[in-house]
Amino acid sequence: MTAHPTAEWLARQLSEAFPWGSAPRYLVHDRDRSHGEPFEQRLRAMGIRDRPIAPRCPRQNACAERAIGSTRRECVGHLIVFNEAHLRRVLAAYLNYYNRVRTRLSLAKGTSHSRPVQRVGEATRVPHLGGLHQAMLESRNR
Repeated sequence: MTAHPTAEWLARQLSEAFPWGSAPRYLVHDRDRSHGEPFEQRLRAMGIRDRPIAPRCPRQNACAERAIGSTRRECVGHLIVFNEAHLRRVLAAYLNYYNRVRTRLSLAKGTSHSRPVQRVGEATRVPHLGGLHQAMLESRNR
C-alpha cells in the first residue's frame, strides 16, 4: 500500500495481481495521472487491452464504484485496521458476509445463497465482523 502510487508501482502491482497467465483480457480504469507509460507497457506485455473510462465520468465504472463504496460504508469505515494482514482478514470476512448473509431488496429481502424457510422455532442474532453486522439465524425448538 502506498499513499502516492507511481506508474512503476502500479505496474508491479499489476504483475502481482495477475501471475502465471491469469490476466484478464481488458482492464477498465480511471484516467489517473499515475497510469503512466510504465503501467501501459506492462499492460501490453501481459496482453491486457487498456480501457480507460471517459474523462470526468466515474459512473462508467459503476460496478467497481459500488463495490468500493459499499466496502467503505459498511466495513472499513467503522474499523481501525492495524496492518495489511488484518485488512485482508477483515475484507475476507466482509466478502463472506456480503455474498452469503447480507439481505438484498432485489431478492425480496433474501440472500444470495438460498436457505430453507423455517416456520417453527426462534430467531437468534449471529454477529459478523466482530458485531459490526448482525444476521438472524433461525433454530428449531426441541
